[in-house]
Amino acid sequence: MNITLNQTDGQNASLKVSLQEADYAARVDEQIKDYSKKASIKGFRPGKVPAGLIRKMYGKGILVESINQLLHESVNNYIKENKLRILGEPLPDRQDENAIDWDTQKEFEFSYAVGLLPEFELPLSEVSVQKYDIEVDQTTVDEAYEQMQRQFGQTTNPEVSEANDYLYGDLKQVDGEFETKTLLPLNKVVAGAEKFVGVKPGDTITFDIREAFGDDAALAHVTGLSKEVTKDLNGQFTFVVEKINRTENAEMNQEFFDKIFGQGNVTTQEEFDAKVREVIKENYDREAVNVLDRDVIDQIVEKSSIEIPDAFFKRWLAVTNEGKITPEQIDEFYDQYVKELKWSMIRNKVVEENDLKVSNEDVVNSARQKMMAQFNMPEIPEEMADTFNNFLDNHLKQNNGKNFVNEYEALVAEKVLEFVKEKITITENPITADEFRAKVGA
Repeated sequence: MNITLNQTDGQNASLKVSLQEADYAARVDEQIKDYSKKASIKGFRPGKVPAGLIRKMYGKGILVESINQLLHESVNNYIKENKLRILGEPLPDRQDENAIDWDTQKEFEFSYAVGLLPEFELPLSEVSVQKYDIEVDQTTVDEAYEQMQRQFGQTTNPEVSEANDYLYGDLKQVDGEFETKTLLPLNKVVAGAEKFVGVKPGDTITFDIREAFGDDAALAHVTGLSKEVTKDLNGQFTFVVEKINRTENAEMNQEFFDKIFGQGNVTTQEEFDAKVREVIKENYDREAVNVLDRDVIDQIVEKSSIEIPDAFFKRWLAVTNEGKITPEQIDEFYDQYVKELKWSMIRNKVVEENDLKVSNEDVVNSARQKMMAQFNMPEIPEEMADTFNNFLDNHLKQNNGKNFVNEYEALVAEKVLEFVKEKITITENPITADEFRAKVGA
């Protein structure tokens, strides 16, 4: 056997494998013997089928299988022994398959396209990001109060509609066949709100649906159709009011405090205010960390001098996702695929160069904490410990261990980001909640 690598440029190479009969003959013979022992053929006792008959009946299939196994093992060993940094796996030249005469050929040559990944330096000293320190202003607190009071308020059915009510009834297209029962949120009306205010059950409202509700997301919510359908939805509609729904805000009393934070945990308005601010601050701080992490990844990827073999990468994506994504989708989302590949390379480099490790115990403990949070369990009662641990073990083993792998990779990503953030420049940026929402589109 002879394997040669021909590097066409810094990003691409061709791997050629030449096989002589001596390279695969023993493997084929062994496979034929194994078939002879297992084959069930009429006229022969089990395990006594002549090897010659097996070769005649199944020889070509066994030859193909044996050579494919040999190629897989040999190519992988060559890559490991020569420490090649490659993208994905080598892709076989499909023309080779069509040019082979499996009935008569004794010598074979196979070629593979290989995408080479470059060596690169981590540009950590060049990365400078902002960490948002979010101030919880009174407007944000008031908005939270209004949302909570509406959530736990009482629904009434008044006779005449007002702004922020919900109208239930029959929505019908004037020049078309679309008709549905739906709930119109008046706070989503962007134009012509006066048509929906002051109406009573039995009234009919005629309006331009695109003007009234604006974007496709709002139209999808109102009609129950997908965004793909609502993007072409226009024209006059009628709405026959059947019922008006209004939520009266819940009163700020002990019953309300208990619904929000649990029985007796908050007993005064001052304690409630402080707790609400604390929760809002925690939520914004968590989102600020997410924004920081995204900015760190974006900058490191952008500043890293990593050249990707684009033609090979697109072909590799098409081959490994055949039947799942189209060439058009690959082109549409290619920048995102490249970003994910580069970040994966950077992450692996940080792990290798700094010996970052995640133990089996780390994975189990992390999964345990997430599961406890999911079930709202601050701790596991002793009598439930065995049941909980069995449930956790089964969860990590599900999908052939994929849940364990996902948890492991998430912890590795966390460790990488923790390490990286100690090496880059991070500037604290005080900002109001309103400014933060505007900046990140929250």
